[in-house]
This record gives sequence, C-alpha cells and structure tokens, in this order.
Amino acid sequence: MEAETSEDHLKVQKMKKKVLRKQVRAQHTLMRHEGIKCIPHATQSLVIANAGLGNGMSRLQLLKILEEYGAMETLLMPPNKPYSFVKYRTTEDAKKAFNALNGKEVTLEDCGQNIVLYINFVEKVSLQNAVPTSLPPGLMVIEKIISPEEERKMLESIDWKGDEDTQNAQKTLKHRRVKHFGYEFRYDNNNVDKDKPLPGGLPEICSPFLEKCLKQGYIKHKPDQLTVNQYEPGQGIPPHTDTHSAFEDEIISLSLGAEIVMDFKHPDGHTVAIMLPRCSLLVMTGESRYLWTHGITPRKYDVIQASEELGHKVRAITADVGDLTLNRRETRTSFTFRKVRRSPCNCIYPSVCDSQKGQQRPVQPSFPQNEMEASKLEQEYVHKVYEEIATHFSSTRHSPWPQITEFLRSLPAGSIVADIGCGNGKYLGINENLYMVGCDRSKNLVDICGEKHFQAFVCDALSVPIRSGSCDACISIAVIHHFSTAERRLATIRELARLLRPGGTALIYVWAMEQEYKNQKSKYLKEKNGSKNKDKEMNTGTAQRPFSDQEPDNSNQDSAWSDQLLKGLKDESCGAKPVADFRLPVHTNRTSFHSQDLLVPWHLKSGAKKKEESVDTVLVPSGSKESQELNPVFHRYYHVFCEGELEAVCRSLDCVKVQKSYYDQGNWCVILEKL
Repeated sequence: MEAETSEDHLKVQKMKKKVLRKQVRAQHTLMRHEGIKCIPHATQSLVIANAGLGNGMSRLQLLKILEEYGAMETLLMPPNKPYSFVKYRTTEDAKKAFNALNGKEVTLEDCGQNIVLYINFVEKVSLQNAVPTSLPPGLMVIEKIISPEEERKMLESIDWKGDEDTQNAQKTLKHRRVKHFGYEFRYDNNNVDKDKPLPGGLPEICSPFLEKCLKQGYIKHKPDQLTVNQYEPGQGIPPHTDTHSAFEDEIISLSLGAEIVMDFKHPDGHTVAIMLPRCSLLVMTGESRYLWTHGITPRKYDVIQASEELGHKVRAITADVGDLTLNRRETRTSFTFRKVRRSPCNCIYPSVCDSQKGQQRPVQPSFPQNEMEASKLEQEYVHKVYEEIATHFSSTRHSPWPQITEFLRSLPAGSIVADIGCGNGKYLGINENLYMVGCDRSKNLVDICGEKHFQAFVCDALSVPIRSGSCDACISIAVIHHFSTAERRLATIRELARLLRPGGTALIYVWAMEQEYKNQKSKYLKEKNGSKNKDKEMNTGTAQRPFSDQEPDNSNQDSAWSDQLLKGLKDESCGAKPVADFRLPVHTNRTSFHSQDLLVPWHLKSGAKKKEESVDTVLVPSGSKESQELNPVFHRYYHVFCEGELEAVCRSLDCVKVQKSYYDQGNWCVILEKL
C-alpha cells in the first residue's frame, strides 16, 4: 500500500515538473516571438498558451472554460495565434483560474483533439486596436439575394453524378469540383474558346435570378457563361484575377449551401478577408475585378467576427482580437456568372492586363514601396506640379467653403491659427480677429499669398517650423491626401497635433472616395452632367472647380491604409511582397473613383503657365500636337479616403480626440482636439 502511494506521489511530482518545463518554454516562446513578458507574481491578467484560434480553440469554448473561475473583463484572441489573453475583474479570480487550468488537458469541441493548457501571469492585456477595414473598390456583397427555397432548387439543378459524360465540362480539380455552362473555361490557358459554346446555354433555373440582378442594377448585361464550383471543408481556390481578355467587367458569384471567407489581395500586399454569407451575392467590378486577386484558402475553419455568430454579419473581417472566433466550414457551392468578352480589354490596369501586354503606353509612376520612393513620387507629382500650375490653380480657388468659414469664425478673438497647406491663402483673411499664418510647399503659391498681404512661408507639412503648443487652432484643407503612404499621412496629422496647445482644435479636409453619399451626388459629379460644355471643361481645365480643392480629370486607384495600421496584428502568412510594376492609374475627370491611389490630371489653361511667363493665344484643333503643347496636362498624386479612414487614422494618435467627423460635398472631414 505504501509502495503504491509512493509511486503515485512520484507520478504527480513528475507531472508537475513536466508542466513547469512546458510553462517556462511557453514563457520563452512568447517573449522571443511576440515580445510578451510573463511575470512571476499574480495579476488580473493571464496568457493561455495552446488556447488560441491558431490551434482550433473557439471563442465560445474558451469562454465556457474561463468563466467558471470568476467574472472576466476582457478575452482577446489574436488571429492565427496559438494563445489568448484573459483579464479577470479580480486578482483572486485570476489565481483560481491559474491554479485550476495550468497543465490541464482539454478536448477541442470542433475536432476532438486533446490539448494541454499552459498559463502565465502578464502585467496587462494590451493589444493594438483594430482599424475598420473597407471593401475593395468596386466590390459589393448583397445578403439574402435569394430565398432558402430558391437556393434548394438551384442546388438540386446541378447533377454532379449523372452527366459526367456530357459536354457540360464537368471536372474534378485538386481543390474542388467544377462544372461549366455556356462556355468552358479552360484551365490550361486560363481563357475561353469563344467560338465553341457549350450546348444548352445557362440552366433555366438561373433565369429569374439573373433578371432580378438586372432589374436591381447589380449587372448591366446578361451573363452568358456560368461556372459552378463545389468546395468541401478543407478545399479552396488559389488566388487569381479572372482573365481580362476572357470576360467583361462585371463578375457576380452566388454563395449556396454555406458561408465562407474569401481573401482579396491588392498588388501592394494589402489584404482584406470578406465574409460571404449563405445566399449572398458577391459583385466585382472595376478595381476589385481587374486588379485585386481573390481566392479561398484551403482550411476547415475560418476566423470570423464573433458577432456574426449572433446574426450580425460583418462582411470585411477585421483584426479585432476582442471579437474573433472560429467557424467550421461546410460544403459550399458557388454559381459564378460572367459575360464573355468579344473585343480586347482596354482597362486602366495595363500592368496586369493580358490584352495590353507589350503595348507601348506612357510610363506611369508605380505605387511607392518605401519612404524614398514616396518622397520622390510626391516631389514629381505634387510639388513640381503645383509650382507649374500655381497661377491657374489660384484663379480657380476663390470661394471659401461654408463649414470651414464657420469653423474659423467660431474661434475666440485673438486666437493664433496656422493654415498648413494654405495654397493661395483663401482662408487667411476669413476672420480679421484671428492671428493667422499660412505655409505651403509651393513657393509660387506662397508668393501669391504675399501679393495679397497675408503672412505665409514655404515649408513641408511633415516638418513645420512653428514652436510646439503655440497654436490655438490649425486647419489642413485638401493637403493630407497628397501624401503617398499611410505612415506619411499619419505623420502629417501628428505634426498638426504638435502645433496645438492642450485644448486646441484642428480641422482636416481630405478628398472622399465616396463621391456619391447617402444617395446624393457630390458637386464634383453633378458638374459633369450639369454643364453643356463638359467636353471643353475636360480638355481645357477652365471649369469651375468642385467643392473639394483637388479636381480629377482622368481615372482610378488602390489602397494600403488599413494594412499599414494593422501591421502589428497582421498574420505573417498574409504578407505578400509588393508588386514592383503596379502603375498608378489616371483618373477620368468628374467620374466616380474606382481606386484610392491615383493620378489626377490638371489641364493647364493656355496663357496661365507661370505668372512670369506669357503665352500667345493661338487657335488650334483640340487634341492636336499644338494643342497639347499649349495646354499641357500635369498629373497630381492623390490618395482618396474611404469612409471611416481619416477618423481611424486620427484615433490612432493618443494625443488627440475626435470632436466631430462628417462628410461635406465629396470630402471627409474631422475636427480634432489636443489632449
């Protein structure tokens, strides 16, 4: 009996030593790879190794395990990591959880695998807040586009067994089963044989659905090609862009049988994971169709927002570690409809277009990959351009915008105000009771301010030679969107905050991606349709300028803003090397934006080149070589902001708070207060 007791005691001691070794190893791993320091004394906060989304622990199961030992304040589960953080309301409850769970074996509910938990105390639970993630430009997800009964009929219409010998091009690929209708998509050359339609066309069951899409405006042309894919859990599809020369712009995909997460990736490496709910429709047009790749990662579980389990669908998955869980995949079938293209693609993304490879086109600058490239891009496509167009630009900037005027007139008399990026000084004389000083990167625009007897000087918005905390207010109107990386845009806002005294305020305006907001077109878009001389305006640049201080003339763009801010939480496996040859698109004047980073043309008015120069007026045919020489076109770099982007960037600074955020005629606007 004593021998058995001694043997049991040895087993217990051996197990304790093993747990201690594993616990210490977990401490070293967390410190070496994540920079998380574990501490020997008890606190309210614990890190739980082997209990993360990365090794199959769902949020619901972990909550059930932890709540037995007391009330919790926070449970954070970083994406794709094998650990989680919990903060209890009291240290005593945290100690109870530590004593009960350290070294405990549990069974993962979703897969039946046994794991052992190893727990350590940490000083505090603190991870970077997630930034709202916007959908790729040109992409929509429409939920509940069909009823469950319609879904059942469409699924039953696909016979995966009975017609393998027919000509409807059924294939079992490595990652999925696939069947084609209308035209077969050939995976050997990634194209369709446009002269060999498949017999029977599209299934009749699809007709009511397609008519609905046409009526609702989701598509403009009725598709003539359908690919049906079926994915079992663990299957997927490699990242790809549908061949430009094969299909027209609009591509729509219906998700049946189950929901799934689809990954989108921009050439600059920016990724967005999007939840496609069951019975939802994915619509890809413009940039999202031509430039971004899309794919489904082969796995049995998706990381999703925990709020989705409660019925709140969040289509763009954010790295909100306080709201992530696992979702087991089920069998999903997709119906993807396309329109076969009958002529070469002439999209604005020639660097990724198979129709335009080898064609000679004007060389456009690439998206900057580092600080040096960003600075060079801004020098060539912002600073030099404004020096060239200063006189013409100033002649179009004479009407102050009402809400900016209201902000300046609301400031107390005697306030010291800096206009960072003052241009021609349009706002420097709004309120004579203020002490206002302006600065701008353009010497020629600053000279125009001097001619108006305003106080202004030349400097860069990234480094303003004004003493810290000396301003009661600052304004930055249509400036920050000229900085070409997220870091530089953030640094500009940080510089504004530096100038302010505690309690001081700053008003920021940037151009909006959304030129149609709440079913209202901006003045910028309206002026295209409202002008009888719109062709003349586009070619001469003499049109009245839109409400925003930055007018486009020719194209589209891409974005990396949320990726930059989220890089601390970014899963290493999602990071792609930027594509070096991605060219910035050129925007078409007075049209909606389809990209975020782009070049905006300025058609210099004949006779307005530089204030010290004069150009004789000569009548020449529009579009001729002589016309181009007399009316040169300059391209300015812009990053147009998506809804919530400017506010999110501002909130990432600890030294300010957002007093107000609003939309004003094609611009996103924020009022900051220095803390």
